[in-house]
Amino acid sequence: MAGCSTTPGAVGVSVPTLPASPAILAATEPTLAERLVAAAPAADPEVIALAVQAQRCAVAHGEAAPPQRLAVIDYSRPSTEPRLWVFSLADARLLYSEHVAHGKHSGANLATAFSNVEGSLQSSLGLFSTAETYVGGNGYSLRMDGLEPGINDRARERLLVIHGADYVNPRQAVQQGRLGRSYGCPAVRAGVAHELIDSLKGGQMLFAYYPDMQWLHGSRFIGCNSNAGGAGAGASVASKAGR
Repeated sequence: MAGCSTTPGAVGVSVPTLPASPAILAATEPTLAERLVAAAPAADPEVIALAVQAQRCAVAHGEAAPPQRLAVIDYSRPSTEPRLWVFSLADARLLYSEHVAHGKHSGANLATAFSNVEGSLQSSLGLFSTAETYVGGNGYSLRMDGLEPGINDRARERLLVIHGADYVNPRQAVQQGRLGRSYGCPAVRAGVAHELIDSLKGGQMLFAYYPDMQWLHGSRFIGCNSNAGGAGAGASVASKAGR
């Protein structure tokens, strides 16, 4: 029949599908940052991308060993909201979503000031490597080493550690309009502190974010490899610095 002809011999022929090349598969698979965002949809995707990028840059430049877990703090969020996420990197799994305190002199409900200076009672930004645990005045605690000169590299001497605190009380925070504050430490709920610390001890990484232009443009771990956490992540998040 006119208009319905077929090529002789083509009827019923199955055309084999060639496997996609590794390059095509890699381009279509979700990145680690995308997988972490899927695991923690309440987190800012661009902040997660920056955290992934920063830790990969640190490893690539020999500043740290590859971590198994990554903690992300978004200090641009109010203390009355969960703003700490801990991820297992091997399977892109969310381990914890928690409230976290900032320093007494960093702000009230919103943290706006950060420091690397002893006695400032302010939180520090940037990428940290976790170290050893100890039991001190705040109970079971985790020391951290800041990896960014001039930004957080005095964390150990300032005793900026992860520890539990009764003043990290989400219910009380709603009533008083803010979470209790620390002397600069990223303190967490007492009830979750021990297990959270154990998940992060011994060479894991913590990334503390705030849209600070000077830090975002000066950090050696942001923008050193745009493929690590998503192209343009550094510039995109830096554009939020005025919010």
